[in-house]
Amino acid sequence: MSIAQLLAKNRTEDSYLAGGAALHIAPNSKRYSNDLDYFHDSVVRVASAFADDEHLLIEAGYSLQIEMNQPGFIRSIVTKDHEATKIEWAHDSAWRYLPPIKDETVGIQLHPIDLAVNKVLALAGRDEPRDFLDILYIHKEILSLPALLWAAVGKDPGFTPLSLLEIIKRRGKYRPEDFNRLLLTEPVDLVENKTLWLSAIGDAEDFILHHAPKDYGCLFYSPNSHRFVTPAADNDAVPHYGVPGGVLPRFFDN
Repeated sequence: MSIAQLLAKNRTEDSYLAGGAALHIAPNSKRYSNDLDYFHDSVVRVASAFADDEHLLIEAGYSLQIEMNQPGFIRSIVTKDHEATKIEWAHDSAWRYLPPIKDETVGIQLHPIDLAVNKVLALAGRDEPRDFLDILYIHKEILSLPALLWAAVGKDPGFTPLSLLEIIKRRGKYRPEDFNRLLLTEPVDLVENKTLWLSAIGDAEDFILHHAPKDYGCLFYSPNSHRFVTPAADNDAVPHYGVPGGVLPRFFDN
């Protein structure tokens, strides 16, 4: 976290903390991230942000070992006092549901809702125990899996909610030793997690099959409760669509 605090002063709305580190800043998180991921709205911005961050790191006594340096993506191992952290600077689409937010500790970071959408797409693209645990945390604490699957296809239009769900269904088959390399605040209860996972998958399938396909690719916002929700017959949810840069629901203007 000390590196993220150091680099906070360089963060802007087009160079922001994302990934697991941003997702698990919350005190109720059950996982720590050793990596830092900074996303940028253009390839050019990746290079300039890296240069600025490299200057700060070296000035603070860190050393950098560049593992990969190509247009739009830089990965480095940053070390100091025999401790190492992997940092990645990457280009990501400026299309998102909400603008980045300011955190007092790490500066500008991707909004938790967009972090959650990204994590669903990450789990679809790779079978990693950390992503599985993150989705369960998101499902309980941020937004339900049904609503996130519905929204995720707005960022990746190559999917439909149903095709994305079919891929997600293949995840969740892990053994206790698969979680050994993760930094967790408590042991993983596989029985509890599997129960929650199957319930979330079932809810997602039911939701997708009972909503009009033409409406997918959006979040749903409740003006009365001032939060994003899973739409249901007993709430006032209205669609919220993503745009380049993200946009606040108009109900926040009051």
